[in-house]
Amino acid sequence: MADFKDIIGHEQVIHHMQNAIRQKKFSHAYLLCGEAGSGKRLAAEAFAKTILCEEGGIEACGKCKSCKQIESGNHPDFKAVVREKATLGVKEIREQVTADVQIKPYSSEYKIYFIDEAEKMTEEAQNALLKTIEEPPEYAVFLLSVTRQELLLQTVLSRCVLLPFHPVATGKIKQFLMEKKGIPDYLAESAATFSGGLTGRAVQYAESESFSEQRDEVLHLVKHVDEMTMAEIMENVKLFAAKKDTADEYLEMILLWYRDVLLYKATKNLNMLLFRDQPEAIAAQAGKRSFENLQGIVEALEQVKQRMKSNVNFENALELLLLYMKEV
Repeated sequence: MADFKDIIGHEQVIHHMQNAIRQKKFSHAYLLCGEAGSGKRLAAEAFAKTILCEEGGIEACGKCKSCKQIESGNHPDFKAVVREKATLGVKEIREQVTADVQIKPYSSEYKIYFIDEAEKMTEEAQNALLKTIEEPPEYAVFLLSVTRQELLLQTVLSRCVLLPFHPVATGKIKQFLMEKKGIPDYLAESAATFSGGLTGRAVQYAESESFSEQRDEVLHLVKHVDEMTMAEIMENVKLFAAKKDTADEYLEMILLWYRDVLLYKATKNLNMLLFRDQPEAIAAQAGKRSFENLQGIVEALEQVKQRMKSNVNFENALELLLLYMKEV
């Protein structure tokens, strides 16, 4: 279970949380919004742990009975709502939240509910939760974590205090990887750069044995796709399809490449690029591709990512993407 000191960046969010703890003035519902890997779960855990800490400071002591209980996952007044299916249904909300919240805290002044990926609640489940957060018991605090807040009902959103999680500076992430994770300088630099400001993603990249291999494969593809024969295109489609478990990472890296090409075409500024070690290739593609072509590739990439999630015509979408990339 995280502490505030474990969180990289997000100073405004931490300040808001610690200020609420200091004044003992909590909103009944908070909405932590940001991309996967941005630190929302860590912040929610730190907030809950510190609220429940018996010492009452703005940092959890880590030594009291409450801190030890929450560290072991056995605190009776901290409830992480469990989702067993793709969506979180009304039955789970009623059983884990609506019914439970009527029971007063066992050992603390507050009772905290954490709903991760809250956008996966069905509309019926959101309405059931709404009834609770509209008129909650004084001791109840709800922490909702989302990547896409627009998927929540407006009535739910209006009851929550929004805490946005923005990308963290690359330098901070690199320093964290080196000092806290023992990652070598060159790998920390690369992982931080390609993380898009997401600390969780940077850690995943840095600890992945396949990260460098993925990067090399992506660079080969984007540099040579316009020279490939149809047979080579189909070979790459099969390669991606066979690596479906990590295909999202490949697609994200391809997306970052074309983002760099677009950015360089618009600004001619190499310092803003993620692939800073590929200036000649970036400049060459920016010179021969139109804005329309590059934007079309970005849109095609997003379409493939959506189809991958829904398992709809994944290979067909990949083939169309590579053919679009081949066009100049």
